[in-house]
Amino acid sequence: MMEDETFTDISGKTISLDCQSHSSFCREFTVSSPKVSIGKVMVYTCSVWLLAYAAFFITQNTAVLSSAILITLVGMMFHIHFVKVDHESLLVIGSLGIQVSSSYASGREITTFIEMSKIKDIVINEAIYMHQIIYYLCVLLKDPSEPNAVSSVVPLFQSSKPRLNCLVKVYKSCQEILSKSQ
Repeated sequence: MMEDETFTDISGKTISLDCQSHSSFCREFTVSSPKVSIGKVMVYTCSVWLLAYAAFFITQNTAVLSSAILITLVGMMFHIHFVKVDHESLLVIGSLGIQVSSSYASGREITTFIEMSKIKDIVINEAIYMHQIIYYLCVLLKDPSEPNAVSSVVPLFQSSKPRLNCLVKVYKSCQEILSKSQ
């Protein structure tokens, strides 16, 4: 079973949630953000280069133009490789654990696995972000020395920052799997 719905993030930008049910104990949720906008890249590049040409016109130093080109290229590569996340996925396998993945625009992928024995619960938490209250999905990890305590909190979908209506859909499905595996 596969569902694909559109939601918005905390900034109001459109994101999509793709839900795949591999079995009753295994579901995958993928939140996808819009691709890098060529228009925005062109605007930023032209702005930097126009400033560089203005500085070149005043100073008559060609190093200004070379450094502007270099700064633009390095900045774009940094943004694509370390900042712009294309999609984040959460794979919940009832008997094994949870796998969290982030795929960047450059193709780089970061994956983390959390064993089911270390998971206390999955909850929707709230936080103050800038001047607003936002909600985020997180995994509560058990404290090894104190089974009823929480040792740490692992936030999910950190880059896409979906709104509450999207998080509730993922939360309910995760709780359904967790309840079957206990």
